[in-house]
Amino acid sequence: MQAKVSLEDTVALMRDLRARCDWDAAQTHQSLRPYLIEEAHEVDDALRAGRDDMLRDELGDLLFQVLFHSVIAEERGAFDISDVASALIAKMRKRHPHLYGGGEAIPWERQKASTRASLADGLPVDLPGLHRAHRLQDRAAGVGFDWDDVAGPLAKVREEVDEVAAELSNPPSDSALARDALESELGDLLFSVVNLCRKAEVHAAVALDRANVKFVRRFTAVEQLAAERGVHVGTATLAELDLLWDEVKRSGG
Repeated sequence: MQAKVSLEDTVALMRDLRARCDWDAAQTHQSLRPYLIEEAHEVDDALRAGRDDMLRDELGDLLFQVLFHSVIAEERGAFDISDVASALIAKMRKRHPHLYGGGEAIPWERQKASTRASLADGLPVDLPGLHRAHRLQDRAAGVGFDWDDVAGPLAKVREEVDEVAAELSNPPSDSALARDALESELGDLLFSVVNLCRKAEVHAAVALDRANVKFVRRFTAVEQLAAERGVHVGTATLAELDLLWDEVKRSGG
């Protein structure tokens, strides 16, 4: 039976590629940034698809990026893959004092709060909006600024819906002011929906992604049904499309 490949083997491969492949040797931390982001998204696609073979391969591609950056840092004399592993182990032990050291279980956000300069300190600048809202709310909850249960955020969502409705029914006469006010109220509504999701232990970004997939599946079915019946989607009335949509929903689409 062939011996299992070790992580040490992957590090050796990465070092060899840096030594003997012109493209790999030319890469820098900066040049690799788009690939790291792309590979992370491809892992997410594999998770969404629920395919283990795809997930295995995409995790390998993501690991390759970790190795790439680690070996480049090693060449600069900054740190190596062992230092990366050591930092990870130290962080995990610190996060779990009740498991490693006989301390008490302390929520991570509460631990981190004492070392942050501000609520947003350390959050990636380009973190997608839904993720950022969730993390900001997580951090606030970690220091006690949170609802007791889902009833609070649910009531807040209803309050924000009413405020959006009021803005739509009585906008300022100045169009720029009207747009700014509506954008502000809709932002508050979205933020409160994220908070409701968080409190219900659902990630808003995952829930929205699921809704996107469902919408594409259903609308594609509407288009197919319309074509079968000689209905042109581009010129059909909303009432006609609604009937097709309801039919697709009833069929389990």
